[in-house]
Amino acid sequence: MTVLTTAAPALATAPPAAPGTRTAAVASAPGHEATGREVRALLSTGTPGALAVAEDSRGTWYASAGTAERGASVTPLPDHRFRAGSITKMFTATALVQLAAQGRLRLDDTVDRWLPGLVRGNGNDGRNITLRQLLNHTSGLYDYTSDPEFVRSHLTGENFLRHRFDRFTPQQLIATALAHHPYHAPGKGWNYSNTNYALAGLVIEKASGRTYAQQLRRTIIEPLGLRQTTVPGTSAEVPAPRLRGYSKLGENDSSARVHDVTRMSPTVPNAAGEIISTAPDLNRFLSALMSGRLVPEPWLRQMRTTVPLNDQLSYGLGLLARKLPCGKTVWGHGGQIQGYLSYAAATGDGTHRATVAVNSDWPDPARLDKVLDAEFCQG
Repeated sequence: MTVLTTAAPALATAPPAAPGTRTAAVASAPGHEATGREVRALLSTGTPGALAVAEDSRGTWYASAGTAERGASVTPLPDHRFRAGSITKMFTATALVQLAAQGRLRLDDTVDRWLPGLVRGNGNDGRNITLRQLLNHTSGLYDYTSDPEFVRSHLTGENFLRHRFDRFTPQQLIATALAHHPYHAPGKGWNYSNTNYALAGLVIEKASGRTYAQQLRRTIIEPLGLRQTTVPGTSAEVPAPRLRGYSKLGENDSSARVHDVTRMSPTVPNAAGEIISTAPDLNRFLSALMSGRLVPEPWLRQMRTTVPLNDQLSYGLGLLARKLPCGKTVWGHGGQIQGYLSYAAATGDGTHRATVAVNSDWPDPARLDKVLDAEFCQG
């Protein structure tokens, strides 16, 4: 195996503001030293590169380590796009809650009210599952990305490389899930399931009369000026400038071959994880959401009504609440998809937000938690 070297692990040293970046970010500022150390420490996982962008009342700051592209010294910068994975769920949940706030639907409508007859069989019944239960993962529906045959044939190993440009409809993915019995009765437990958000995307289309992508662009992306955020649909590309994404295809061995998987069909993650974005755009989204600019305050309270998962974590409507070691609570979501890991979070009022991303999918996601712990627990 050819060994490709990466740029030296160091904080970026104040290059000119990246093209397209709305707010100039500085690469060093008092109070962020611990965050920078944790970003540099991510390189010990073997990831080619890492980036964190934080914003608060003092301005915008970033830490960068490694490279955006293996075999090249390309410093990861704030305007580099990456696949945001399940961070997409915050956008999907927001779009559906916006429709509820407009009176176009009710969160306690059944899935069958909007998608009649689609969820049936093997103990699954859309007549007993509400839209709220989709968004907070209490529906009990099986996660199609856990189907053993689908994982083997499309998500891991050489089969992923052979099939990574295959296209799926949400209905096909949902059918894969419905071949399994539910995890539990609706509302009687909690299980993370991408199937919930594949269904939520279809409900958004039915209630809005627009495609999922059109609705997100119309009500979130364009109003907030998220110029570097895209809903790719069937496009396999990550627009430049970008972090190239790398994967070991599910192998945990440190010597496993690393593959460039930047290009892939986004139809498997769809409304559960297809968005491409940048750290500043995700921070701007969270600032708007937490401050009530995207949904009225009563509806934001519903989004932040959570199901406890453990002492540190609870899950609302597309939002994960995490209690940090210093006692603060931040709101956001993580993203994991072939080639990328990321996490975007903000304080409850949106005044302090941060996003961290690596261009690989094998590090322990808890390593990204440490970056956010350092940022939000400064001093």
